[in-house]
Amino acid sequence: MHLEELLLVAVAAIVVVVAVAIFSGRIGIAAPLILVVLGIGVGYIPGVPLIRPEPEIILVAVLPPLLYSAAVNVPVLDLRRNIGPIAGLSVVLVIVSALIIGLLLHLVVPNLPFAAGVALGAVVAPTDAVAATSIGKRLGLPPRLVTILEGESLVNDATSLVLLRTALAAVAGSFVFWQAVGTFAYAVVVAVLVGWVAGMVTVWVRSKLSNPVYDTVLSFAVPFIAFVPTEYLNASGVLAVVVTGLYSGHHAAKKFSATARVNERLNWRTVQFVLENGVFLLMGVELHALVEDVGRSDLRLTHTLLLAIGVVVVLIVLRVGFMVPMIWSLQRSLPRYEARAAGMQRLAERVEAIPEESLPETGTRARSRLSQVSRIAARTAADLQHAREQGLDRRGGLILGWSGMRGVVTLAAAQSIPTTVTYRSQLIVIAFLVAVITLLLHGLTLPALIHRLKPAGPPRNHRQQQLVSLSKELVAEGTTALEGAPEREHERSEQDPEHHEPSEFTVKRARASVRESLAPLAFSMTMTQTTSTPTEKSARMADEALSYLRLARVVLDAQRAALLEERAIGQYSSETLRAAESALDAHELRLTPPQKH
Repeated sequence: MHLEELLLVAVAAIVVVVAVAIFSGRIGIAAPLILVVLGIGVGYIPGVPLIRPEPEIILVAVLPPLLYSAAVNVPVLDLRRNIGPIAGLSVVLVIVSALIIGLLLHLVVPNLPFAAGVALGAVVAPTDAVAATSIGKRLGLPPRLVTILEGESLVNDATSLVLLRTALAAVAGSFVFWQAVGTFAYAVVVAVLVGWVAGMVTVWVRSKLSNPVYDTVLSFAVPFIAFVPTEYLNASGVLAVVVTGLYSGHHAAKKFSATARVNERLNWRTVQFVLENGVFLLMGVELHALVEDVGRSDLRLTHTLLLAIGVVVVLIVLRVGFMVPMIWSLQRSLPRYEARAAGMQRLAERVEAIPEESLPETGTRARSRLSQVSRIAARTAADLQHAREQGLDRRGGLILGWSGMRGVVTLAAAQSIPTTVTYRSQLIVIAFLVAVITLLLHGLTLPALIHRLKPAGPPRNHRQQQLVSLSKELVAEGTTALEGAPEREHERSEQDPEHHEPSEFTVKRARASVRESLAPLAFSMTMTQTTSTPTEKSARMADEALSYLRLARVVLDAQRAALLEERAIGQYSSETLRAAESALDAHELRLTPPQKH
């Protein structure tokens, strides 16, 4: 295929992905399912050549940016608070599922090596949270369940791919248990170290860049900076990418500018959208070639379908069964949270009672350590409150157990299986069928299950209450910081004649900005504040916010119309017009309510 034809196919694929995403939102069917069906139809069009992408392309070009785009947007705070269930689902359950599936496949198909069966188990074990969380958020699923699904989907990708790497290494030689365990441990440890170093170095370098173009270019290279050296050391490059993404996302608030953070979120959401949906489309197109390969093998397509159904049943049984001890363990952990919070609170009270004059000469360092103790106590209390408000009960556990949809990583990882592996085509077809069956089965029944069970969670107005509380704290901090600023500016102007003291008008504008900076939050708040019925105060606040938004939009539209008129006339230079347009764009962004992703 010529270069022009490849470019035409790529452009057509992007257009199809966007069109299907828009169409799927209107009809309520998951976009991956439509893309798979569409790809299958395209693959069977007469004249369309059989598509067999190289596994290395998927492993090197698709998985690193795909996993980084997911990791960079995951809050470390949520991972820390739910580390227990996330670790259980993403590590323990993945390994157990892979081993059991590998053993069962080896018993059913003796010609299939046990290690190859474990490789398939590692491929189908990780869940994909895209469909489950989109359904859950739309139906009001408690935030903790959404967090667990997202965290599990991220970490179990790394676990499954490390396990897949270990299993494939065992396929190439004789399987020795302790050797496989050592290979697994080496891949994990080296990947974590390299990923942490890569994240630390790239964040430091990017924090020194003031040009957003340079930062964006380097951002696209970050996942490969972590992936390539890790693979060279025969460790797990994908796990290193996940660690780097978590490090970058966590330190972005302190190290990056606002422009860099906005660009980072938008760029990687775009990459994630294209890659996730593109892999489903590619898998559908590739199915024709896989079916042709399976038809020439002694393991027929009918047998492959039966094996896929059996794998789905095993995965569901293992996942639902795993929820029983996990929920029991979480319920027993609440007294430990309470004891820890009480102990830290007593320690913080003793620390606060220490007289200032009793501190050593290096009082600054001592006060810093004392404040750190208070911060840890406050964080422990917040963790306890989170555990109480968003406790995970049996209803939530059942929903988690029925949210085991497989998706893009399963399809991408299956195609990374080398061509030398026995029954490779059948293994990929099984992975494909498992992904489609779970998407259909869980995706179509999960909404009804959520409606039926109504899992426990925080009240509906919980988010607004938090927004109101946090807004008050931020306004108070801003007001406090501004109280002594005019006096300091005056003293500085007396010491430095070249320093300009701000006027009273400037000080008033700065005071007004304390609240104006948080004004967009008012647009995203619901009408309720403390009850399900809007109070007079909350309704008045919402009306005032909407009125301000309408008036601001009137002004903005008039200014944009005048700018377009001036551009048509050509009285001002293009540089001047572009600067005014950038200023209006920045103001429009300030008027836009924060979006929930």
